[in-house]
Amino acid sequence: MLPKSADASFTAAQQSGSDNAAALVSAARHLSQSLVRLRFGPPVAFVYNPLDYAWAPHADYLRKYGSGVGRVLFLGMNPGPFGMMQTGVPFGQVAAVRDWLGIEGAVSAPARSHPARPVTGFSCLRSEVSGERLWGLFARRFGSPAEFFKQHFVLNYCPLAFLEQTGRNRTPDKLPVPEQATLFRLCDRHLAEVIAILRPQWLIGIGAFAFDRASALPSADRPKIGRILHPSPASPAANRDWPGVVTRQLQDLGIWS
Repeated sequence: MLPKSADASFTAAQQSGSDNAAALVSAARHLSQSLVRLRFGPPVAFVYNPLDYAWAPHADYLRKYGSGVGRVLFLGMNPGPFGMMQTGVPFGQVAAVRDWLGIEGAVSAPARSHPARPVTGFSCLRSEVSGERLWGLFARRFGSPAEFFKQHFVLNYCPLAFLEQTGRNRTPDKLPVPEQATLFRLCDRHLAEVIAILRPQWLIGIGAFAFDRASALPSADRPKIGRILHPSPASPAANRDWPGVVTRQLQDLGIWS
């Protein structure tokens, strides 16, 4: 049996973890509500907000894995068509979210969706390669989600996905500057809230965009920042031993031994 002092510390840690997760849920809900008011012009024709139609699995992800004070916060760009757009979880390849993270919840559909990019939730048969690579690396290195999330967390900077009339994905960095300014102000505020909640020692941008957004935060309000190669198959470099490259990058930063 634990000594009373140790037992009290454990109970306090549990309560603190529960408070962290609840704060993340509240921050995400507030971000989602703020984003509803934004409008985007051509060539953007469809805007998907998984924090709305896939709120159940997203909130489950935050409650289940957002309870720790993270040593490393990994930051992605925005949802992919077969990942977070379907499951509500960052880099949320269906198999990784369902089978490794143990999350599967109700997903409805956006108010307006492109016929070539339907949201079928956990019934989606396409694989998000970026998510398969990212969560696959973490699964092989740490074994269980519990071990990974003790000292890590994964977040997308922007929770919205943008599609053109053709169905082509348009990333946030390709939006007109005035639209970027309004969107980034809300996403910066949310990121600062997450940092205040999780108090990470490191903020790691997954790719150039996320690294740039991390770097844009006031230096007094952010942890140490770094960058790893994005796992997108659109990147030739990512198709050449992405797990090995990223492992070495994190080792060079002194994050992984």
